[in-house]
Amino acid sequence: MKPTSKIIIGCMSWGKWGKNFTTKEAADMIEFCVENENTLFDHADLYGDYTTEAEFGVAFKASSVSRESIQLITKCGIQNPGETRNNKVKHYNYAKDYIIWSAEQSLKNLKTDYLDTFLLHRPSPLMNPTEIAEAITILKDAGKIVNFGVSNFTPSQVSLISDHISIDVNQVEFSLTQNLAMNNGTLDQMLQKNIQPMSWSPLGSVFREETYQTKSIKALLKRFSKKYNCTEDTLLLAWILKHPAKVSPVIGTTNKQRILNANKALEINLELEDWFLLLEASNGQEVA
Repeated sequence: MKPTSKIIIGCMSWGKWGKNFTTKEAADMIEFCVENENTLFDHADLYGDYTTEAEFGVAFKASSVSRESIQLITKCGIQNPGETRNNKVKHYNYAKDYIIWSAEQSLKNLKTDYLDTFLLHRPSPLMNPTEIAEAITILKDAGKIVNFGVSNFTPSQVSLISDHISIDVNQVEFSLTQNLAMNNGTLDQMLQKNIQPMSWSPLGSVFREETYQTKSIKALLKRFSKKYNCTEDTLLLAWILKHPAKVSPVIGTTNKQRILNANKALEINLELEDWFLLLEASNGQEVA
């Protein structure tokens, strides 16, 4: 599976977990994204305490955008206690009937007949790969999902599931400041098996924390932003995009200018030594 738009729009903060968009504001954002070729929208049933999908669906119907113009990702499996679900404790549910029910709920919420990509949100110690494969096969055969994948799965967990059903996507945390996926076999496996990597929190902690690591990175970004004629957030995405696994960043911003900044990263090819200088600044030492 190759994403239709390389920069993916994350919708986690569109609702009560962030901006609390009105229907009109969300519809406007959908139209803006599509106009700028950001056609892939990332959801999870969990977002907004299980409310954001439905709010997006209403806004999508109110927008001028056709279903054929966009692609929808959503995730299932995390069960949180809260106002909308009667759960005693946070847990994961990957029972066959639950997976099917969850996908069908997301279809209703997002006001669509099919999901372009359906992911298991986080691995569960109790997940049964045979049962998962049965559920996904039923959903695929019914035309309710096109691509199937996972999120936050280790290489061994990917292998556990992919022995029973093909995995198209693994969405993991990956950034300059959190680059473990590059060293623990996660990205290697995706490159080897032709699994599409998606990266959540692609800017890492650079703009969230003041540490020796982030100060070192920012000093380089300031210098490189002049060299490459772009913003610092653009450079962080360009760093990710250079990896041969062809990682697609999931950006969580609701700021239109930052979305345009993100798209600019597609035009930048960091020089090899600049890429390694940034890695060195993040790791606090030269590569081994």
